[in-house]
Amino acid sequence: MHHSISNNQSEFIKRIATYIVMSLSVIIIVTFIILFVLGYRFDSGDGRLEQYALIQLSSNPSGATVTIDGKNIGSQTPNKSTVRAGKHTITMSRTGYETWTKTITIKSGVLEWLNYALLVPKKLTVESVINYAAINSSVASADGHYILIQGKADTPAFDMVDLSSDTAKTTKLSIPADIYSDSTTVGVVHSFQVQKWDDGGRYVLIKHNYSNQSEWLVLDTQDVKLTKNITRLFDVAISNVSFSGTSGNIYYALVVGDIRKLDLSAGTISRPLVSNVVSFNINSSNVIAYVGTGVNGANQQIVGLYRDGDDRPYTVRTITNGSNSSLNAVAARYFNEDYVAISEDSKVDVLRGSYPTGTSSDNVTSLKALTSFTVTGNVQNLSFSPTGEYIFAQSAGNFTSYDLEYQSLVASSVEGSGDILPLKWLNDNYVWSDRDGKLTIREFDGTNVHTINSVTSGQGAAITSNGRYIYSVDKTTTGYQLQRVRVVLP
Repeated sequence: MHHSISNNQSEFIKRIATYIVMSLSVIIIVTFIILFVLGYRFDSGDGRLEQYALIQLSSNPSGATVTIDGKNIGSQTPNKSTVRAGKHTITMSRTGYETWTKTITIKSGVLEWLNYALLVPKKLTVESVINYAAINSSVASADGHYILIQGKADTPAFDMVDLSSDTAKTTKLSIPADIYSDSTTVGVVHSFQVQKWDDGGRYVLIKHNYSNQSEWLVLDTQDVKLTKNITRLFDVAISNVSFSGTSGNIYYALVVGDIRKLDLSAGTISRPLVSNVVSFNINSSNVIAYVGTGVNGANQQIVGLYRDGDDRPYTVRTITNGSNSSLNAVAARYFNEDYVAISEDSKVDVLRGSYPTGTSSDNVTSLKALTSFTVTGNVQNLSFSPTGEYIFAQSAGNFTSYDLEYQSLVASSVEGSGDILPLKWLNDNYVWSDRDGKLTIREFDGTNVHTINSVTSGQGAAITSNGRYIYSVDKTTTGYQLQRVRVVLP
């Protein structure tokens, strides 16, 4: 007997079929979106699905035309593009500027950031900003907002030049005579040496040498009357001192081989936090990396870490070979991980993990070896970039950089034959050199090198926070000048 399907049953089946089709469509669409976000593309050449890589591109100034392996990608910076895994050559070009180029090897599924390209004009014009009869020293703040210029070494008088606008503004600063020692004693020769700005761009450490003695001053550039004599305040012999934070009150100092914490506002000095220290530096996370001697004195060298608030330091490495090894140590925090770089002669070891905890002075198992590499010559300058992404090891004119993000190693060198000072960071990705009296900038990996102008070696240089000007110091026929070159054309 034949039974026909009722209208209700037919409608129900249609609904089920519709829901199934809709569900499958959603699943297919979501899967496609996920695969697309993950970088998968269909390669029509070999007929298969392949995971690509994504490149984020940006330049200063923006509006640059981008080619990848010679092919215009069709949009200007800032932009992005997907590419197959492998080796690619990227260029960014804009009328009036030198072409920026870089060759990278990229893995599938990786996001590559090429968002730091500085496009340098083909024609560079030097503009004199301020003329001086003499310049003893000049130091720029880390953010490129200010440059502090000292005319004479024996006089604590400075010009603080505000570089944040197109019209540079100068503020005269002079440390009161009652703040530094023997200011009125006849026959005493004074020498003031600008050391470093704090990261907040307000305070400046100054070393004062006089009568075979030395003391440390902290200049308050917003109110010079609040300048303090750190050495006199604590009545101790300080060989080195570093800022901790940006308050202008907290410091770490090396006092007769001991690291101590100084609080200027409270007028307190801590117990010795680390002893037998030869050198130290402190990062933005208040982690101190230091080099010292062990219990066996000169026959044993120590590399260690100390963090603000710890009961004791942590020994990272012990070397028992007399004083033959040249040691450097620096620490940084990058993307929620702690890193330590240690150079021993020409070898650099990089540790990664988390800062050690516990009560044992040798409990450093939370830091694991990430990589090791060897450079040309003994390392003289070991540093992390301002953001902590790159490790930079310099030996005279040779340098090697290691990229923590992509774990890539590149060796390069600075052109020229004259003496070379430690390379300094122009911004988060570029370093600068004044070798042979030429201001030369280059990226962390030695690429995209540009000679900007002639300079006086040993003086400061800065790129403004908007990237528009590069400031430097050079001699003139009558003295010196603070000068600038516009790198973003009007």
